[in-house]
Amino acid sequence: MNRCLIFDLDGTLVDSLPGIAGSLNRTLAAHGLPVHSESLVRSFIGNGLRNLIERGAPQGAPPEWIDALLAYYRADYQLNWQSGTHVYPGIQHMLSEFQRAGIPMAVLSNKTHVFTVEMVRALFPLVHFSKVFGQREGIPHKPHPAGLLQIARELGIEESQCLMIGDSTIDMRTARAAGARGIAVTWGYHDRDSLAAESPAAVIEKPSELAPLLG
Repeated sequence: MNRCLIFDLDGTLVDSLPGIAGSLNRTLAAHGLPVHSESLVRSFIGNGLRNLIERGAPQGAPPEWIDALLAYYRADYQLNWQSGTHVYPGIQHMLSEFQRAGIPMAVLSNKTHVFTVEMVRALFPLVHFSKVFGQREGIPHKPHPAGLLQIARELGIEESQCLMIGDSTIDMRTARAAGARGIAVTWGYHDRDSLAAESPAAVIEKPSELAPLLG
């Protein structure tokens, strides 16, 4: 039995693409810059907020532009994320089952920490996550293993007894770097072939397939 399940957030527990794309495009438009299709914004997600803004901005945009866009995006996303973020079908039931079974759960995201915490509290009010970590100042983001290792250490669980569940190659690389196992999910933002190339412990198509993997 794996003693801890560590979930990515965007593309794994929730579909936040509409909210992210909306805030990004409003930010760009407000500064007179070209906007992007939702499908293109999808390819920007996964490496943290600054990387999202840098990918959305014109190539070679100076740092002061990126800083201004970041500030505008944060304010817009704070106001609007809920209208563009939805829990994937089957996720609430899956989490409830693991909670009833007494399996420790955590969230580890590259989304800004304050948004990660707010989103988890709002969308999963009845689910207890032992740790909820987003991207924090001074802590390297995924695929660096620092966040996963901190979760394991603070919960008193060996890294090898943790499962990192996520929709991205970044999540699989994080698990491998930490000495944990990765479970790739196909309902998120990365294609199955890219995920399989990272040699995860398993690839699942729907949330109900996770529990049988735990025995």
